[in-house]
Amino acid sequence: MGILENKNILVTGGSRGIGKGIVRIAMREGANVAFTYLNSEEEAEAFVGEMSAKHSGQRCLANQCNVTDADAMDKLVREVIADFKQVDGLVNNAGITRDAVLARMSRDQWDSVINTNLGSMFNATKPLVLQMVKQRNGVIINISSVSGIYGNSGQSNYAAAKAGMIGFTKALSAEVASYNVRVNAVAPGYIQTDMIGVLDHDTLNYIRDRINLRRLGTVDDVSHVVCFLLSDKASYITGQIIQVDGGITL
Repeated sequence: MGILENKNILVTGGSRGIGKGIVRIAMREGANVAFTYLNSEEEAEAFVGEMSAKHSGQRCLANQCNVTDADAMDKLVREVIADFKQVDGLVNNAGITRDAVLARMSRDQWDSVINTNLGSMFNATKPLVLQMVKQRNGVIINISSVSGIYGNSGQSNYAAAKAGMIGFTKALSAEVASYNVRVNAVAPGYIQTDMIGVLDHDTLNYIRDRINLRRLGTVDDVSHVVCFLLSDKASYITGQIIQVDGGITL
């Protein structure tokens, strides 16, 4: 029996990268999962088919939605609640980068990153948190970044959004703890995803040399931590920021 047996989980940005890995591991651990995606309906539906074939007794639902649209997310969350009857966990994973030094950063680069990475967390969490409070049960996991803790040159927009997620995590965890709703954040370091794929060989080698474990992280490294925090095995953990970074920040 998996640690998420019969749990119902909603993941934003679940069709690629870390989000896709979380969906995959959560279903392996026994959960039913609904996830959002923005583009590539064919790819999302193919992933649903793959997961449904591997886990025939569980449900996997793909929902096309712009997570920056508050009304659309409110509607989607209510539909997922109605479909699943109860949502036990939310993973706010949707995120983008639009890197530039601040002097050359456009307003669109700033707004798009803040709205997607930070605004979408509000859009997904607000319509769901009251339901979790009524249930007297629920877990919210926010995917932040070590950039939000220590900053990173050329990422003032991304670092600001991810730091905001950390502040949100700590504040909300205090608001809802008495209702048995837990809120934590996971802060990945350099993980092998499309975001890292654009870096050249020399840059990747420089990054590896800074990581104590001397390797980039994998999607599974992050996904297993997220699924543990979603599970009842983490029932005494709330308001925490868990760094999954190979020791780069030590």
